[in-house]
Amino acid sequence: MSNPRFEEAVTAMTLPENRFDVTIICTTDDHQAEFWMSKLKPSSGGAIKKTKVEFPMVIAVSEDWTDPSGAGNGLGTLYAWKKAVAFAQETYQVDLNELLLKKEISGALYHTAGKGTRLAPLPAGENNNKPGVKLPFLKASNGDALTVLEAVVQQTGIYAPSRKGRLSVFWGDQVFLPSVDFKYTPTHHIDIMCTLLGDSAPTAEEWTAQGLDKYGVIAVLQGAEGSIPEAAQVEKVDHATATKMLEQLGTIGQVGPSLGSFSVSGEILSAMLEEYSEELTAKVAKLDTDPHFWMPLTLSVDDYCFLMSQKGIDEAESKAHYERMKVFSGKFDRGDMGLFGAVDVGKDACWWDYGQVKLYSKNCLLLLDDSNPESALLSKFLSLEEGAKSGTEGGVEYSHTFAFDSTLQSGTAKDSLICKVTAKEINSDGAILVNCVAPKITAGKGCILYNIMSDKDIVAEDGQVMVAVTSESGESFVLKSRMDIDGGKAWKNIVEGNELTFEQVHKNNKQANISKIDAERTETYSKLATSIL
Repeated sequence: MSNPRFEEAVTAMTLPENRFDVTIICTTDDHQAEFWMSKLKPSSGGAIKKTKVEFPMVIAVSEDWTDPSGAGNGLGTLYAWKKAVAFAQETYQVDLNELLLKKEISGALYHTAGKGTRLAPLPAGENNNKPGVKLPFLKASNGDALTVLEAVVQQTGIYAPSRKGRLSVFWGDQVFLPSVDFKYTPTHHIDIMCTLLGDSAPTAEEWTAQGLDKYGVIAVLQGAEGSIPEAAQVEKVDHATATKMLEQLGTIGQVGPSLGSFSVSGEILSAMLEEYSEELTAKVAKLDTDPHFWMPLTLSVDDYCFLMSQKGIDEAESKAHYERMKVFSGKFDRGDMGLFGAVDVGKDACWWDYGQVKLYSKNCLLLLDDSNPESALLSKFLSLEEGAKSGTEGGVEYSHTFAFDSTLQSGTAKDSLICKVTAKEINSDGAILVNCVAPKITAGKGCILYNIMSDKDIVAEDGQVMVAVTSESGESFVLKSRMDIDGGKAWKNIVEGNELTFEQVHKNNKQANISKIDAERTETYSKLATSIL
């Protein structure tokens, strides 16, 4: 029996009203920005008239930062919002800053940068567009293959009604169902999502057992009766060090690992944009939220400098930055709200992570695990009305298999997920097939076939991962891996007889016109499907 909170959350995720008014996608280049602007553009029927412009609104921006090391997720968030505000002003003559401060809109920003090494080789099949990796499912709205980012946008939308006047920031490779109520009233200018593990501070043994020494940790401090409890963040320290640091700030209450995702009020967002206006204009410096925003705002100077020294940062540099944030905090008008708080998702939250090949496979195949209550939740999330196929249909002998928008004429499909596949003959066992076409496809147990389109037969052995990488010219090659290969560890190595490493393919894919390539793939699929059948 699943947690009733899961049922409530997944139902809310399927409702169109649970969407942020402004969705901002932060990408690595302009081609990706163009792709997501088109991909996520709301249908006119779902728009809600709020001002002169219709919401929900989708804006995709690239991080064209001068510093080659990037802006970091702190300055990157501020810069993406700044670019989105400018785009909305120029395109729709609407001031998003003003609407956010008036609490008339909610905003969400999704960071999508990163090489996706742990998910290799799947992102290569999307020409480095990591959030565009397709799941073996369909979007309920239009029948396209559902991408990882679209699943995350759908899931996180449940927080939109609670966050008018706030910008929420998420990362794009995992879906979660909170085990506690997701509806809440924000009480802090900054709140960060975390998994609070109990009603009191953990013991040294519990700290180690929960692996808190390996994560950024949020600690909620017990405030005086009637006051708004503040929270603090520490990063990858043992129990004794964390206790020493936090006890200086107050009595430790609940503690748990940070999820990284957060939301900020329009007021503190505007203040931070002003504080870092020089860096944002010059597009220099690299600042991340945890070490450069949250920790100096919530810890003592000595503890902050100690933690930064573990990262190799000079004490003088740390002190100077700490003082800058202290002055910022001192002059910021908090009104009747706290500064830094926690949003608990529940220690029993349900997670569907797609950031690694093994987890991609496991959490997709969850749909077929009838003994797991999460399978029914995933089915509901996908708005499926029917279960897996069993029996003969159109010449194919199905056994406990989902086949979405696929044309198959003969063969067998057992315990498999098949999405947008065309073949005269299919033989699959425990496999995942996405966007493939060939005369005959043989997919061994646990394998993944992705974006492969061929006029010759496709054969994948047990545990094999095969991905087609297509260039702007329309030419393609197959990049191989296996379920037991960690793409991150093998990033620079030749594996499975490939001519290139994953890293070399990634470099070759930089600045690829993914919209053009996606259109070419669609055309190739159509032509091959017609000729084969």
